[in-house]
Amino acid sequence: MNNKTIVALLAIGLSVSWLSCRRVDLSVLEPENFNHDWLFYRAEGTPDLPPSDAQWEAVDLPHTAHIEPLVIIDQWQGISFYKKEFGLKEEHRGKELFIKFEAAMNVAEVWVNDTKMITNMNGWLPFLVNITPLARFDELNTILVRLDNRDNPITGPKPLEILDFNMFGGIYRNAWLIAKNPVHITHPNYANVVAGGGVFFANLSANADSAAFEIKTHVRNASEQNSTIRVEHRLVDREGVLVATLRSDRLELEAGNAAEIVQNHVLPNPLLWSPNHPNLYNLETRLYADGRLSDVYATRVGLREIRITNEGMWLNGEQIVLRGVNRHQEYPFVGYAMSDAAQFRDAYKIKHAGFDLVRASHYPMSPAFMHACDELGIFVLNAIMGWQYFGEDEKFAQLALEQCRQLIRRDRNHASVLAWELSLNETDMPVWFTEEAHAIGREEFPYPGSYTAGWVRHPYDIYLEARQHRHGLFPELPLFVSEYGDWEYYAQNAGLTQHEWRNLLPYERNSRQARDAGEKRLLQQAFNIQEAHNDNRATHAFADAFWVMFDYNRGMGHNHVHSGVMDIFRLPKFTWWFYKSQRTFSQDNPFSKPVLFIASHWQPGVSRGVRVFSNADEVELFVDGVSKGRQKPTITSFSKNLLHPPFEFAVNSTKAGTITAKGFINGQEVATHSVTTPGVPAKLTLEIDYSGMPPQKWANDVLFVYAHILDADGNPVFGVANTVEFLVDGDAEIIGGNMPNAVAGIASVLLRIGRSGGTITLQAQGEGLQEAIYTLQVE
Repeated sequence: MNNKTIVALLAIGLSVSWLSCRRVDLSVLEPENFNHDWLFYRAEGTPDLPPSDAQWEAVDLPHTAHIEPLVIIDQWQGISFYKKEFGLKEEHRGKELFIKFEAAMNVAEVWVNDTKMITNMNGWLPFLVNITPLARFDELNTILVRLDNRDNPITGPKPLEILDFNMFGGIYRNAWLIAKNPVHITHPNYANVVAGGGVFFANLSANADSAAFEIKTHVRNASEQNSTIRVEHRLVDREGVLVATLRSDRLELEAGNAAEIVQNHVLPNPLLWSPNHPNLYNLETRLYADGRLSDVYATRVGLREIRITNEGMWLNGEQIVLRGVNRHQEYPFVGYAMSDAAQFRDAYKIKHAGFDLVRASHYPMSPAFMHACDELGIFVLNAIMGWQYFGEDEKFAQLALEQCRQLIRRDRNHASVLAWELSLNETDMPVWFTEEAHAIGREEFPYPGSYTAGWVRHPYDIYLEARQHRHGLFPELPLFVSEYGDWEYYAQNAGLTQHEWRNLLPYERNSRQARDAGEKRLLQQAFNIQEAHNDNRATHAFADAFWVMFDYNRGMGHNHVHSGVMDIFRLPKFTWWFYKSQRTFSQDNPFSKPVLFIASHWQPGVSRGVRVFSNADEVELFVDGVSKGRQKPTITSFSKNLLHPPFEFAVNSTKAGTITAKGFINGQEVATHSVTTPGVPAKLTLEIDYSGMPPQKWANDVLFVYAHILDADGNPVFGVANTVEFLVDGDAEIIGGNMPNAVAGIASVLLRIGRSGGTITLQAQGEGLQEAIYTLQVE
């Protein structure tokens, strides 16, 4: 052996010795928010990579590729790029490193340090990029994401110009940097294990006496040495009390292999999850490798038992009928790029409106929305992406079926999941496809209480039938009325038995009514929905879902679809109050308060008859202080099946004045509401839409600000469209323009909160109106 060889071997030996002696940090690290300090470029044309002279814009996530107008005429589609430089810490060395994207629209290609890593063809569900082989510790790393949100026949759905909603663009949900020790609990959307990966919590049975459940934990040993592992679960209730500890036996896990640890437990006297009492437990899973803590996995779980048959639905042994609504996740201007706090506020509005169920139409909702539904007690009919389209390319079906798997793997631990809609909505699907989708549902969730749903009768567990498609009730099948109240009235094939139907103009008959459509048309929308919901409750359906919660844009039209119970700015119409009144008063449910609302603007010559929505036993109506009678709900063929039919009073407005309603439960006055004919506009007042969640700094949070136009006495002025100018002082900005016209007396803007928070002062002013000032503190 010559001297050069000896020197080379010594050098190698010293290098290996130095690496082996180098301390590797085996501490457990929480996922790091990866939302900040991105650069964004919206491309001209369709480049494969950004040009060298690209004009990059600094952005944070969630982010939309294009700020759209309030009413979208021609939504932007094309190629956009996101780029970020990031450093890794010494504590990351020796770990398995992933970047997780909760969603990016629609086809995403990712490069790390100039090496292409992945092409993801699903704009709705998470994907992970393993950056371990390319990670640099002595210099910055670079990640580049190319997004394409153009029409795509492989991913579907229909082209935007004939689509009944909008698919926006951008990395519109969160991103995370995940660092795992070599021996770690896997991620369910990365492990590619049927009914496995990560931690799988499954309810087996639940009642007031006990709850039985099974927990599967998938562990991978990515090291080069065998490891002795043990799994421990700690179940903690809402008060922070440890109620159960599960410890597995020790297991020898060979290097490069994975194992699944299955543990069962029966908990006595559980706090059960339900819409009225959404009790949640914190499940902390600890993985020990060779006696040392190697990973921690946190899951929020609910203990409940669901049984659904053609005779109805039973939750925790009690029969229940669910009142629900469909939801599009669009926000004005920013599209799908909603903060986690904004997602919570949407869920809060749904619950506050009297709904205990939301149908995800027609795509997976965000993780933040799912967590909010767990917390608030809202069941979710969880759906894959699909609407009136089945691609000819076989890759389309492959992607759709893979989406079934990934949806279940993402959301299987959520107490709020009612069923899995593994069906392409209103689509002519081959039988082999529906049978495979249903089989996937069985494979990925092989436990009791899991159901598939589809808009065709075979082979799914639950039949989804929109009211406009009703050709029979099929009593042998569990029935879910998936949509109602909109299309059947828009198409003019419902409502024919209404007494005044023939006296209405076509545009007055339908349920698509803007918030400024006027009292008559808003009342007709409410009556259509009352009629439809009353009709649904006469069937054997265990749930129904009104179309739709919020007004929205769509590619196929150049106006908003106004069928929502709230407009696109989340302001309520009369219909919102109808649904809210259908929730029975309860002392122990914060969303079950006494409800009383006069659906009238009390306009002389216009307001004919007074309708009051209430969950009270009796309502007394006063006109200018004079009682017009105290009565029980008005029962007709259009209301006889409702939990709380409206109260109808034969009182007309002949002059300006005030009407007041008082509601009584068990003889006790519980609520009052007044409406006064407004005078001329005189002043403004500002309102911030918190909806159960204060504004968040460092989160790209967006929330609504409303300027209400009032008369000199503080009464809302409904029928005006004054221009209002909004000014902001502090770390916040208005998106989409700061000088909107009022709609039905309310001007609305979208406010984005900056990183630093602090004191933010808002000012609203308009010609001839006393200005309003509002100061909020963002902690």
